[in-house]
Amino acid sequence: MIINRSIRFILKIYLLVLSVFSIFRMMLFLSEFDRIDGNKVAILTIIKSFIMGVRFDIVISGYILILPTLIFLTLEVIGYRSKPIKKFFFYWIFILFTIAFLVSTADIPYFNQFYDRFSVGAFEWMKSYKIVISMIFQEPKYFLFIIPFILLETVFYILLKKIFEQENKTQKINFFLNSFVSLLFLATVFLGIRGRIEEKSPIRIGTAYFSNNSFLNKLGLNPSFTLIRSYLDSKDEDNRVVKFMDDKLAIEMVQKNLGITKVQYNSPIAREVQPDIFLSTKPNVILIIMESMSAAKMKRHGSAEELTPFLDSLSHNSIYFENIYTAGKHTFNGIFSTLFSFPALYRQHLMKTDIQYDGISTSLLNNGYSTTYFTTHDSQFDNIEGFLRSNNFQNIISQSDYPVSEVKTTLGVPDDFMFRFSIPKINELAEKENPFFVTFMTTSDHSPFYVPDYFKPKAKAIESQIVQYADWSLQQFIQLASKEAWFNDTIFVFVADHGAAIDAKYDIPLNYFHTPLIIYAPEIFMANEVHQKIGSQIDVYPTVMGLISQKYVNNTLGIDLLKEQRKFTIINDDDKVGILDSEYLCIMKNNGTKLELYKYKEQDKFNYFDQEKEKALEMADYAKSNMQVHQIMISEGKTTLKDEK
Repeated sequence: MIINRSIRFILKIYLLVLSVFSIFRMMLFLSEFDRIDGNKVAILTIIKSFIMGVRFDIVISGYILILPTLIFLTLEVIGYRSKPIKKFFFYWIFILFTIAFLVSTADIPYFNQFYDRFSVGAFEWMKSYKIVISMIFQEPKYFLFIIPFILLETVFYILLKKIFEQENKTQKINFFLNSFVSLLFLATVFLGIRGRIEEKSPIRIGTAYFSNNSFLNKLGLNPSFTLIRSYLDSKDEDNRVVKFMDDKLAIEMVQKNLGITKVQYNSPIAREVQPDIFLSTKPNVILIIMESMSAAKMKRHGSAEELTPFLDSLSHNSIYFENIYTAGKHTFNGIFSTLFSFPALYRQHLMKTDIQYDGISTSLLNNGYSTTYFTTHDSQFDNIEGFLRSNNFQNIISQSDYPVSEVKTTLGVPDDFMFRFSIPKINELAEKENPFFVTFMTTSDHSPFYVPDYFKPKAKAIESQIVQYADWSLQQFIQLASKEAWFNDTIFVFVADHGAAIDAKYDIPLNYFHTPLIIYAPEIFMANEVHQKIGSQIDVYPTVMGLISQKYVNNTLGIDLLKEQRKFTIINDDDKVGILDSEYLCIMKNNGTKLELYKYKEQDKFNYFDQEKEKALEMADYAKSNMQVHQIMISEGKTTLKDEK
């Protein structure tokens, strides 16, 4: 018998761990089964996705098993047995695969939320570990993944122990033949780690993208692989600081797009904005950043459910922008880009810095406004309070300000309570001579979901019920506000922090970034005005400044959507970037070295890069130059003009 004892031993372990990985992959598949259109996706394509998954599982398994394989094969060749070594490698294999299985468990809810496999981005949350742990225990569906993990881990331990305890009688195999077979098997393990026979490079994340179904492409990945890859990428110097081109060229490109012909300030993009007329009375501004409120949840954007009757109604009695996209996929991206009008920079968490920006809070404060921020939960999460206070928010209202009895989950109080609590606070602001700027960050449409008993949803699924509740909460706020004297002098702005991965036809799920943008002020301007132009979350601040008709210096990359035209909008998906105009979606990967081009309005999955290369390059250069200019301004301390006279 040519296959020696150690080879059979290692093969059994491979079979065991690959089976467990496949079960986790099946769990993810079933949790996202509604993404599979049986009329468009062939069974063979699904099977290929699982086969691709085995390839990536073999890579991770190979890394864990390479050392025990090398040691056991060596001992086999020299005919040596050691119980301590065997015991050591039992725990080596058990512990490392337990970690890998734990990552696979966490990957499922992570994917359900972000439509991406597990990465270092998940650990931004772990810095607030108390909140994360509370969220896990307060969201029942997480136990649907924890319980299978415990069961699979138990079975894994029992079977692994059985494999190690099997009788290993001495085999008499020719030394040279045994050595040759052992080397051949070891080479096969190394090949499995490499993942590919091709000479150019080992297996990469892009290898999994074999079809035109983005979900099945992502399904083929192993989350431990994506976690390690994202960690290595995060340590790559090129990913720490955005640098695509010469700084001077990037600045020139951005200045051209912004129409800047003369630099007036130390900042290369700062430009003084003079209103056509000055309003004698400055309107108040209330900005509501809505958690996960994808435009796709609205009936006017195709939802078959009645999830947002209030927002739908409001959008027909306001200034409404049909094609607005958020800057990033995380709440901190949404808060930052809405308030400070700069694009996200891959995984950089700019709110965990002490950088000062000339955002909407600064401009309104300079124009005599008070500035207040309301959130439902702990103000220290994502460094919200520290960052906003250093950027001219005078008042931060958070969980510590609410009655303890009203705190229902780790995300604090329900949305409607925050709104009800805010009315007397806003009344106090209104009693003062200055106009006020108030920002709300809702959170109810984020797990752990909590629907108050006094709200009666029509939907059956909790994911739909919570959207109906969030919409109802907004309606309650407007109804309460309409009874106050300040209502007639207030502009209300509604935008999402990010959307939700409701449907994903491309590697970047556009519904995760497509947001409603509603500007409502029935007593200031009677409007049923719809704008089709492409726009960004970063344009909210300059657009609001235009509406209140006050002088300010725009030291951001945002524009006034009512007076200016945006050529492209940029969306950041952590490790890749999307660029959109009214027809095309360009996806920029591998730090800008790989481009794909799609006609997203037609939901066309054909990659038009070869046919429209110049278009793709133009879109990519736009994103690269804007992101790099943002990075330059951070590095050179030009994000604020506070020290200039």
